[in-house]
Amino acid sequence: MESGLQLGFFILLLLLTVPLLGRYMAEIFKDNPQISIPILGTLEKLIYHLCKIDPAQEMGWKDYAKGMLYFNLVGFIFLFCLQIFQGWLPLNPQGFQGVGLALAFNTAISFVTNTNWQAYGGENTMSYLTQMAGLTVQNFVSAATGNAVLLAHIRGLVRTSSQTIGNFWVDLTRTIIYLFLPFCIILAFFLVSQGVIQNIHPYVQATTLQGDIQNIPMGPAASQVAIKQLGTNGGGFFNANSAHPFENPTPLSNFVETFAILCIPAAATYMYGMMIKSRKQGWLIFFVMFIIWIGGIGIAIASEYVFNPVLAVNPVLEGKETRFGVVNSVFWAVSTTATSSGSINSMHSSLSPLTGGIAMFNMEIGEVVFGGVGVGMCSMLMFIFLTMFLVGLMVGRTPEYLGKKIEKTEMQWVMLAILTPCSLILLGSGIAIALPVALDSLANFGPHGLSEILYAFSSAANNNGSAFAGIGADTLFYNIVLGKIMLLGRLSILVPSLAIAGSLAQKKTVAYSLGTFPTNNPLFGVLLFSVILIVAALTFFPALSLGPIVEQILMLRGQAF
Repeated sequence: MESGLQLGFFILLLLLTVPLLGRYMAEIFKDNPQISIPILGTLEKLIYHLCKIDPAQEMGWKDYAKGMLYFNLVGFIFLFCLQIFQGWLPLNPQGFQGVGLALAFNTAISFVTNTNWQAYGGENTMSYLTQMAGLTVQNFVSAATGNAVLLAHIRGLVRTSSQTIGNFWVDLTRTIIYLFLPFCIILAFFLVSQGVIQNIHPYVQATTLQGDIQNIPMGPAASQVAIKQLGTNGGGFFNANSAHPFENPTPLSNFVETFAILCIPAAATYMYGMMIKSRKQGWLIFFVMFIIWIGGIGIAIASEYVFNPVLAVNPVLEGKETRFGVVNSVFWAVSTTATSSGSINSMHSSLSPLTGGIAMFNMEIGEVVFGGVGVGMCSMLMFIFLTMFLVGLMVGRTPEYLGKKIEKTEMQWVMLAILTPCSLILLGSGIAIALPVALDSLANFGPHGLSEILYAFSSAANNNGSAFAGIGADTLFYNIVLGKIMLLGRLSILVPSLAIAGSLAQKKTVAYSLGTFPTNNPLFGVLLFSVILIVAALTFFPALSLGPIVEQILMLRGQAF
């Protein structure tokens, strides 16, 4: 009963926040923003001055993409070097040595691509300097990069006969200063009030009741937790992520951290509606996302409360966050995989097989519910274009969206964006299954072992970052292969989004006619919902059948792996 009331309040709060936050985002990101916040405005102008940025200088899509790629390349190199040389750098009271080359490569790509896959234990590997200047900074700028691409994509839809889609440096700067910075400061102070630690003290030694010496980790956790949640990053300060009491100490912190995962991606739908001057479009997209999200939560909770004959219990508490209950663990798991956050408050390998399958499914449909900051809406727009293309084939006319014709060039980029992550997941998983060096890292075999591999590649290709917690990922094979897949998965949505934006911006708007298929009514929502599910079902149903689905069936018959 209490869990139901909590979920109901959560959903109500989300529905109230979407238009409020969405309106604010639309105001700060429109071409001529009218919002004036003195301190933040001064900081923005200072950054432009120091970096010699002309905010009035706009870019074509290729220059925009070059700026994005160069910026992220520099971030990768800096973070890679910071990890390698951290043993000689300050703010390292525990004296951690430099990170190995393969792990540093994987971690640098992971955080630069907003994936935040962690093949290491944060409190045993990374110095405070690496956590703050490397990982936390990338949490800000990688999320801001995704939002910048969304803004460029929207401009491509609303502008006509234009050769430019905005300025990457301005979009990046405004996202950090006006969106992430103020809300992260507020959230960080709240988390400290709940007991999340924020210091640079050496680790504390304590004597247990048995007389053993225990090292209690310290560190600037609250500042990183705030942006890891709001930026849909997911990289935990500690190895246990938000299952650690120093990252998530109370039921209230758990509620707020879960809400922080969803609020910005969900509000982006309303922002989108305002910026294209069609709020109905924004609400339609929101409710398509919402239905998939709430449906997954319902299936996952029901699955967790099915009697488990192997352990003879109902529900299974092993691996769950027992401080907050099974429902809160499942609710977080479904939300974090729907939004490309990847943060966790329970071990996903301990979820029921069907719940683990829902988490994988969320990632495999391209994380369009509600997706990462910026990239979630970009991914949804790809499915919108695909839906309009299929509708055009059925009615026998060139598909249009918001008055722009969706033609061969756009559809080629759309298919690249949709099919590349699918190919990376299936090919990567197939190769891993065939290699003994990859199979040696599995904690389980049978269908659960397949799920561990499939989950890892789904998480990497779709830039989620959560893990099934049953696979040893700190190996040369997984560090290199998953690192490359994270990079390709990220580029496969960002670059096509910019290319499509550049192509559409140059086009003129076609007048609405009787033959124009409306995209702001429930019929289009049903079609969009169906296309998303059909694409995912046709692509991944065989793999999911051999993994979580067959494992669920065998579990109900009393067999476990």
